Amino acid sequence: MSNLPNEAFRDTIGTIDDDGKRKFIFPKKPSGKFYDYRKWVSYFLLLILVANPFIKINGNQFMMFNVLERRFNIFGYPFWPQDFYIFVLFMIVGVVFVILFTVIFGRIFCGWVCPQTIFLEMVFRRIEYWIEGDRGAQIRLQKQDWNAEKIRKKGLKWTIFLIISFAIANVFLAYIIGSDELFQMIEDGPMVHVSTLISLSIFTGVFYFIFVWFREQVCIIACPYGRLQGVLLDNKSINVAYDFVRGEKEAGRAKFNKQENREETGKGDCIDCKQCVNVCPTGIDIRNGTQLECVNCTACIDECDTIMDSVGLPKGLIRYASEDEIEKKEPFKFTARMKGYTAILGILIGVLVGLLFLRNDVEATVLRLPGQLFQHKGENISNIYTFKIINKTNNDFKNIHFELVGIKGKLNVVGKSAFEVPKQGMSSGTLFIEINQFLLESDKTKLQIEVYEGKRKIESTTTNFLSPRSFD
Repeated sequence: MSNLPNEAFRDTIGTIDDDGKRKFIFPKKPSGKFYDYRKWVSYFLLLILVANPFIKINGNQFMMFNVLERRFNIFGYPFWPQDFYIFVLFMIVGVVFVILFTVIFGRIFCGWVCPQTIFLEMVFRRIEYWIEGDRGAQIRLQKQDWNAEKIRKKGLKWTIFLIISFAIANVFLAYIIGSDELFQMIEDGPMVHVSTLISLSIFTGVFYFIFVWFREQVCIIACPYGRLQGVLLDNKSINVAYDFVRGEKEAGRAKFNKQENREETGKGDCIDCKQCVNVCPTGIDIRNGTQLECVNCTACIDECDTIMDSVGLPKGLIRYASEDEIEKKEPFKFTARMKGYTAILGILIGVLVGLLFLRNDVEATVLRLPGQLFQHKGENISNIYTFKIINKTNNDFKNIHFELVGIKGKLNVVGKSAFEVPKQGMSSGTLFIEINQFLLESDKTKLQIEVYEGKRKIESTTTNFLSPRSFD
C-alpha cells in the first residue's frame, strides 16, 4: 500500500525468523462477533464434511471421488468415466465461483470455508487452548524445560491430535473408496486389507504433520490461492482491511494516553497495541495492507473492535472494506469485471444444468468390430459389433435385449438372447446384425438400436452398417 512508508515487511514472512528458521505462531485466542459467526459456520461445514460420504440419495453416496476406479458422486449424482466431461464442468464452475467470490470479497473463502482453516482454527487450536492455555501460557510452556507438566500437556495434546487425524483419514478414505467399502474393511479387520491399512496410516501421518507442525505454512507456502490474489484483487475488492486514513491521520499511530486529545495532536486512532498482530493465525500485521498470508479470518477485526471500545474510540478501524472505500470514501460498486465473471458463471451453470438433464442413467454403445468387413449370407449382409451397456443406477437390469428400429433385419447377441446388467455395473459382448441387401440404399447405413428391459425401453443408440457399393 503506497500510503505506508515502510515496505520491508514484504521481503519476509511472519513464520520465518531473521536466521531463516521456522518461527512458530502462538496466536491469541480470538473472541468477538465475527469469531462467533465463524464458529457456527465452521461447525455446520464440519458436520457436512464428515457426513457427506455417509449420506445416500437413491442408493448413491452423496459425495465420492473414487479416482482409482474413475467413479465420482456429486450431490448424489453418479458420474462414470463416460460422464467425465460433466465432472470437469462441475470443477470449472467451482473454480469460476471461487474466482468471482475472490474478486468481490477477497480471500474470504480461506477464512470461512476452507477445510484447512476450519480444522486448524476450530478444532486443533481450540483443543490447544483448552490444554495449554492462551497465547502467553503457550509461549511459557514452549520455553520451559521438559518437566512433568510439559510432558503431560504436550503428550495429551499430541495424542488427541493423532486420534483426530486418524478419524479425518478415515473420512477422507470414505470419500475415495466409498463408505460401504470402508465399513466392510472395518468389519473384515485390518490384516485382511493390509494395503488399505498402509494407505490409511499414510493419510493419518500427513494430516498429523499438517496440523501439528506445518499448520499455517499450508496457507502461506503450499496453497496457490493466496498468490492468485495479486491477479484477482483490485481496489474495488472487499477485504479485511485496516483503515490507514483514520488509523494514521497526520501524526501517525501512537500509544494511547487518556490525558491527551488525539484530534488536537493529529494522532491516528491506532494506539499501536499490536493486539491485531498477536491474534493473527499467520503472524502478519494487517496494518501493512493486503498480504498473501492474510486468510481473512476476521480475528483482527474482533480484537481491534474490543480495544477501540475499551479506549472509547469508534469501532471499525479494521473492517471489511475496499481500498477505494477507505482512501476515497467510495461505496461498493458491482464493476464490469465482476459482471463479466458473473455472466461466465451463469453460462457455465446453465450448460451444466442442461447436461445433467440430458444425461441418461443407462449408457449403451454399439461399435463395429475393428478390422472386420461385412459378410454375405445369401441375400443378407452381416456385420459384427461389440456392445457395452453401463448401468449407472442402483437397480439391477434383467432381461435386457436389443431391437432394430426403422429397418427390417436380424439382431443376434452371441451366446444369449437376453442378459442382465447389475446395478452400478457394466455388461459387454458381441452381436451380429443381418439385413437384406435390397433394403440398403448405400454402402454405409446408419442404424438405430433400442435397448429394452423386458418391454420398457431404457436407452437408444446408433451405429453404422457397412455393405457393398453396388448389388448385381
